[in-house]
Amino acid sequence: MRTLILAGCVALIPMTAQAATIEITDTDIAANTNVVWTADNEYILNGLVFVDPGASLTIQPGTVIKGKPGQGENSSALVVARGGKIFASGTAEDPIVFTAEADNVDDPSDLPLDARGLWGGVIILGNASLNSEPGETPIEGIPTTEPRGLYGGSDDADNSGVFRYVSIRHGGTDIGAGNEINGLTMGGVGSGTLIEYVEVYNNKDDGFEWFGGTVNTKYLVSAFNGDDAFDYDEGFRGKGQFWFVIQDDETGNRAGEHDGGTTPEDGTPYATPAIYNATYIGSGEFSTNGDNDTVLEIRDNAGGHYVNSIFTDFANEGIDVEDLDSGEDSRARLEAGDLKLANNIWWGFGAGNELSAIAPDVFVADHLAANENRIVDPMLNGISRDTDGGLDPRPMVGGAAYSGLAPTPDDGFYTAVDYVGAFGSRLWTQGWTFLSEAGITAFDESVATVVAEESSLSGMPSAFALSQNHPNPFNPSTTISYSLANSGYVSLKVYDLLGQQVATLVEGNRLAGSYQVRLNAADLSSGMYFYQLQAGGQVFNRKMMLLK
Repeated sequence: MRTLILAGCVALIPMTAQAATIEITDTDIAANTNVVWTADNEYILNGLVFVDPGASLTIQPGTVIKGKPGQGENSSALVVARGGKIFASGTAEDPIVFTAEADNVDDPSDLPLDARGLWGGVIILGNASLNSEPGETPIEGIPTTEPRGLYGGSDDADNSGVFRYVSIRHGGTDIGAGNEINGLTMGGVGSGTLIEYVEVYNNKDDGFEWFGGTVNTKYLVSAFNGDDAFDYDEGFRGKGQFWFVIQDDETGNRAGEHDGGTTPEDGTPYATPAIYNATYIGSGEFSTNGDNDTVLEIRDNAGGHYVNSIFTDFANEGIDVEDLDSGEDSRARLEAGDLKLANNIWWGFGAGNELSAIAPDVFVADHLAANENRIVDPMLNGISRDTDGGLDPRPMVGGAAYSGLAPTPDDGFYTAVDYVGAFGSRLWTQGWTFLSEAGITAFDESVATVVAEESSLSGMPSAFALSQNHPNPFNPSTTISYSLANSGYVSLKVYDLLGQQVATLVEGNRLAGSYQVRLNAADLSSGMYFYQLQAGGQVFNRKMMLLK
């Protein structure tokens, strides 16, 4: 069992001491309304609370939302219905926290670390396509009699909003036998939705589950959840990068349970997500948790790509691929190229660190060998499940994780990095996750502090644009200007030459107009940097030089 030993250097999530408590029921986010939840209040979900079709919910950085306890139809959860939108955009310093009513978020030791099932979770539903019939389905975790629980459609670019820098804790109540609510459930969510920097901690069921859809995700943390870490089904086809799993030493199932379809199993489009730079740590090479014996269970005609990833510390084997006597199966997807595992590192398996032990089926072992998978120690800095600061999933610089990787697709979504796994030199979980708050993960002293001041300019631009910073080169300050033709979500970030994010300058919704950001990079080293603007569905990149 994990024990609580508070670390001395912990980044606590701030909360206003005198916050008002506001109870939220299902009548509070009605169709065609715009609701804002602010960080100076604490919100209590009483039952299933829907963001109705046509409604929007904006949640400010640092806001705490709690769910009341209750099983069955009395479960508490936030559900974004098809046609509704959520704009939950926290920051690394002020994440948005969803947790149980009993949780004092100012005290990371007030609940047992393994407390699960204290409330429901978060469910986002959209209009993207599925491979099941009839093309829309009631989402699991809420009663099938609820019409707002339907998901699926024909709009693969559907936009359900923004969900970033969010920590979801201690959820997973039952609504019926074997039907628990996942930490974050995504049903038919489209690629117009932004989901990144999301942690699910100690959920009773899965951490994350996708039912069809095309949403792309980055920087996901599934920590100590009671069932699977990442689960997909019904033809999920999104992109993923920087996914991290740490499993409990006594409870939890697969790191990845991947199904293709249900009715019918050979339905199209096939489940073919493309996941780069994952790090999956199991229950322990010598763990007694027999449920967590395999990294990946791929079945029901599922495909998918795992590239440049690390799989380690599991009690038995690495991968099991469905191979039926007849009909479509996941072996067929592998042989057709819809399922591929390339340039990954496998290490620390109870069954043995040999190819035949990691992949007992010969056709899977042959596939791994032919696609530059390696059985080698990734040399992670530390694996721990206690609050001792010992969990540091960054690989040692110069080790095996810094070689043997495949090129990253240059498609505007993936970030090109020079390492295998979810982490390079930067511990991107720092500050906003419960893992960091409770002192489970190490403290990364190298995270740069960059000061930015944003101001609005007069005039209404006719297009989206990002200007070259001035002066350039600079030391240590410079100004970056950008223009928005329409109101909406804006992200302006700075990256180093390795593609690692070093600063967030702008994050959140902005009105149409022109803006400038004054950047003070006193804590960054000299060198070339890139800054990237995402706005209006477009991505703009420019270079700048810091000379000290």
